[in-house]
Amino acid sequence: MAHQQVITIATVLISLLTGKLVKSYLAMTGEITLTGKVLPIGGVKEKVLAAHRAGIKEIILPKRNQSDLEEDVPEYIRENIKFYFISDMKEVLNIAFV
Repeated sequence: MAHQQVITIATVLISLLTGKLVKSYLAMTGEITLTGKVLPIGGVKEKVLAAHRAGIKEIILPKRNQSDLEEDVPEYIRENIKFYFISDMKEVLNIAFV
């Protein structure tokens, strides 16, 4: 879908333009529309497991993927990571910067 971008890329570009640092212990995934709405993604289980193995402490996920996390990711992993469920790019920026 050509009109969508990844929230990580948008966050990095905003970080570069503003000079604000992104938390080093934070992972994020999601697609955004041109209006800033965050859309759900696939592969939540695999992405969360990989982040856990890498020592990530906080993860930003699309709000519409919350049920995927609860259904697919083991509880012991969910208990060791703080999750943020967002629906708008503004929320991502409020969480991401140090």
